[in-house]
Amino acid sequence: MDEKLLFDAVNQVMPFGKYAGRKLLELPEPYLVWFHSKGFPEGKLGQQLALMYEIKLNGLEGMLKPLLVPKKTD
Repeated sequence: MDEKLLFDAVNQVMPFGKYAGRKLLELPEPYLVWFHSKGFPEGKLGQQLALMYEIKLNGLEGMLKPLLVPKKTD
């Protein structure tokens, strides 16, 4: 897997829904399970959400937390 794709997916911000504004790695696992059962959105976001689902399903999110870029505070 391309490191940049993984970095981008981890730091992608959820653009809509109950968890809008959260980074994909920070989404709760039940939310990703719901998407998995209903179908991920089309395109890049859907691919990133599917990746986060697999990461959380396999308990790997702790290993990727160092990749999170802190939110900017104004």
